[in-house]
Amino acid sequence: MNNNHYPHPIIAREGWPFLTIAVVVALVTTFFCGAWSLPLWIIALFVLQFFRDPPRVIPQQANAVLSPADGRIVVVARAHDPYTDREALKISVFMNVFNVHSNRAPVDGKIETVQYFPGKFVNADLDKASLENERNALAITTTTGHSVTCVQVAGLIARRILCYVKAGDVLARGQRYGFIRFGSRVDVYLPLSATPKVTVGEKVSATETILAEL
Repeated sequence: MNNNHYPHPIIAREGWPFLTIAVVVALVTTFFCGAWSLPLWIIALFVLQFFRDPPRVIPQQANAVLSPADGRIVVVARAHDPYTDREALKISVFMNVFNVHSNRAPVDGKIETVQYFPGKFVNADLDKASLENERNALAITTTTGHSVTCVQVAGLIARRILCYVKAGDVLARGQRYGFIRFGSRVDVYLPLSATPKVTVGEKVSATETILAEL
């Protein structure tokens, strides 16, 4: 099943202004300076790859928790979920500048709270980023009654967390709900009874990789 919740696949809408500026500057420089414009075309290509946002196939396994982001697993461990005040299984996905940066819902469920916290911009690959960096947390109750917390965390270069949902909204797994610009991570807190299906160091794809089973 393809994700039809986001109507503008391939290039994320957040990137349109950046891509337009990069291409226009490169074109103007090419007209006046010829080959000297090559570095600007390289920058335009980087912007294009950063803001790509391809459609994804959504697993239909009922108890699956899907990856909310592309990237690499940096944490699979028991931890305290400070957003719902419980002990939980924490799975963290680190996104570098070459990953797709759209964030997608890991489960079907209702958003109970949306909590935003200003903070630092330390390297998102470090575990302390979970509690020190700028972040935005969604507390979700799944259709089966489980509690899942999904946290967007800004990184060393990231300076903008975008979240398009609010408390009371109902999410469908794979639904695009936010974006983080230029390197970051997403933390997922699950019930301790959840069974992890990924390991530290493993590369994952948003929506298509199953992080755990509830």
